[in-house]
Amino acid sequence: MKVTIIDYGVGNLRSLRRGLEQADATVEVSDDPAQIAAAEALVLPGVGAFGECVRNSRPFHDVLVEAAEDTPVLGICVGFQLMFTESTEGVPDGETIAGLDLISGRVERLPSTEVKVPHMGWNQLAIERDHPIVAGVDDGEYVYFVHSYGSAVDAHTVASCAYGFDFAAVATNEAGNVMGTQFHPEKSGPIGLRILRNFVEYAEAYHRDRVFVS
Repeated sequence: MKVTIIDYGVGNLRSLRRGLEQADATVEVSDDPAQIAAAEALVLPGVGAFGECVRNSRPFHDVLVEAAEDTPVLGICVGFQLMFTESTEGVPDGETIAGLDLISGRVERLPSTEVKVPHMGWNQLAIERDHPIVAGVDDGEYVYFVHSYGSAVDAHTVASCAYGFDFAAVATNEAGNVMGTQFHPEKSGPIGLRILRNFVEYAEAYHRDRVFVS
């Protein structure tokens, strides 16, 4: 399975590429909208501020929204946050910045009066519902987080994490082909590698089933 990492200038993609390769994917890194549109599976990474990631990724927004209709897509960290409807990061109270609206919900700041922000380090997952992205992942498994914002647990949530409030650590769209992790699977040891492999296997099955049906 060929997996395309979208390169929009927000961080070092080396460890992510290595993790996907360890998950048996053939990996390409691209900033070409045409190549991204033709991809078999996409990964949207992200580090830093939501607004900066929105601006940098804007040339790919239309391509991503269209691809989300019939392509497996995985968002990681701020790339995951971009999939939501909106975020409150970096704007005055009462205002939001629009995301891609692939997953319904709002990204909000973690409650700094209750916990230290940013949330940085290992924390536990609580599995909320079944989805192939968490196959073989049990309640209580530890993964690695670096973030100051998150989305509250809702119908989209596959796995949650408690830090100040319960936020979505893994979520999907309604169809299930667009998914994301608030944590960094490429930095989360064997469990993170299992999640990356789950995504690759999901993408393989997704295309195989579509070919069979047609």
